[in-house]
Amino acid sequence: MDPIITDFRLHLPGNNNGPESTNPSNGCLRSDLSLALEDCMSALDLFLRNQFEEAQAQLRCRTKDSMYHALTYATILEMQAMMTFDPHHILAAGNTMKEAQALCQRHRRKSTFSKNFTEEELHAEVCFAECLLQRAALTFLQDENMISFIKGGIKVRNSFQTYKELHTVLQSAGYIHGENHGHFEGGVKLGVGAFNLMISMLPTRTLKLLEFVGFSGNKEFGLQQLQEGSAEGTFRSFLCNMLLLCYHTFMSFILGTGEGDVEDAEKLLQPYLKKYPKGSIFLFFAGRIEVIKGNLDAAIKRFEECCEAQQQWKQFHHMCYWELMWCFTYKRHWKMAYFYADLLSKENSWSKATYAYMKAAYLSMLTADDCLTFGETAISLFRQVPGLKQKIAGKSLPTEKFAIRKARRYLAENPIPLPAPPLEMMYIWNGYTVIGKHRDLTEGMLKTLEEAQAKLESRNEFSIDDQCLLSLLKGLCLKHLGHQEEAEHYFTLVLCNESQIKYDHYLVPNALLEHGLLCLEKGRKDEAIKLLEAAKQNYKNYSMESRTHFRIQAALLKAKAMGENGTHVPSSP
Repeated sequence: MDPIITDFRLHLPGNNNGPESTNPSNGCLRSDLSLALEDCMSALDLFLRNQFEEAQAQLRCRTKDSMYHALTYATILEMQAMMTFDPHHILAAGNTMKEAQALCQRHRRKSTFSKNFTEEELHAEVCFAECLLQRAALTFLQDENMISFIKGGIKVRNSFQTYKELHTVLQSAGYIHGENHGHFEGGVKLGVGAFNLMISMLPTRTLKLLEFVGFSGNKEFGLQQLQEGSAEGTFRSFLCNMLLLCYHTFMSFILGTGEGDVEDAEKLLQPYLKKYPKGSIFLFFAGRIEVIKGNLDAAIKRFEECCEAQQQWKQFHHMCYWELMWCFTYKRHWKMAYFYADLLSKENSWSKATYAYMKAAYLSMLTADDCLTFGETAISLFRQVPGLKQKIAGKSLPTEKFAIRKARRYLAENPIPLPAPPLEMMYIWNGYTVIGKHRDLTEGMLKTLEEAQAKLESRNEFSIDDQCLLSLLKGLCLKHLGHQEEAEHYFTLVLCNESQIKYDHYLVPNALLEHGLLCLEKGRKDEAIKLLEAAKQNYKNYSMESRTHFRIQAALLKAKAMGENGTHVPSSP
């Protein structure tokens, strides 16, 4: 049975005015480290109760002298930056994490000759490694390109090596459990688990480069470490839990084949949701779990609850708006989807170009009369998209690049419309895995694709690209409806027209990927691997390439875990 939190408690500090406190159970004086950890867990408790400003205020006053206060405060700022993508928030988070790292550095072991660590030095090592890891994670989130992650080279490697060494320390016979052993061990499990999980997901070409410089990753071991860390009720339990929830509900979908463990996610979330029933972060994940299960009405209710729960951090609202936009897209309620895209375009800084593109995409699905009520037209919005391009930390977002390239079609005086653009962007975010769980949603989407097909103009410079796009998406719908032979026909149709595609070159490797996944479903493992390897090796410099390579890697790992007859073979430890 997987470990879950059975009695998660954040112990609130007592009324201690001095630097030391007496532990009533044994009458011993508590260390500064113990008091700092207790105070940080109290601040975390405030954060999870949506008292965000109070949590930050409690931490801020000690960020110059306590490494745990500095790390926790910087972690909260980084979470804020990851949700808003506001350049000011990103800069503030990055600088605060650097300051926390410098403070940890001052507490690290000074002598390289001594093999012995004090308890404070061990905690300084694990906090230092965590600062480096979080800085790397922020870099990766900005552009999804692992090359940027590797560019942090020495920092990332130092973090990885430190966690490896600390893991060895924990296993050594000479290691003595200090007063705060549980918190230290939780920190090591967080780092070792995060690295193993992240590295195991990487595309092969990146993985080979990382292995060359000493990195290695094992997905099962990473998940195990994070599960153990989340179950122990320590300072890092919450972060271990969040990483696991992100993996099961986001990473495995957006960067994988959509096979996150929903049951595990529910087990992880349940005790937190029980303790913090109005906690925004937990209501958000509860909504995301319902999305993955295909329960869109339940998901919408959860996201609305999340928005109502607090008003301090609007960025939680924005995360919900993004999910609500997709929920209504899956239901083909274009006006409601437009409403949430419009809210995001007005309130959030992540990608104004993407939001404008989505607004235009939804209006393009409505009649001209319906569009009048919104005071905007699809064409005018599409034409705005290229001018809204922005860079975050010097990088353009892959989704934004995709939206800009697609919108350029509308710069012509008499533009040829895109066929069903919301349905194409839905594929980029792996939405067909969600609707595939409900026959009525999938049939509805297939009907929309057939309507788009009927509107295609006979011959123009985009006709082959548009036909191939609709073939790929129809193939996905048919696969989920159980019409595997028809689906295979449509995937093959894309490959047959490869030489005639002028702009949407991403369609071919993705058709190979989907065809490979279909072959896996039918138990044709060898054929699947050939298709996946072709997608991986034969194409480059196309839209959303990095994301496609993540998915190809996930599909190859799935294929290699299957026996010759298509049954799953458990991997050896």
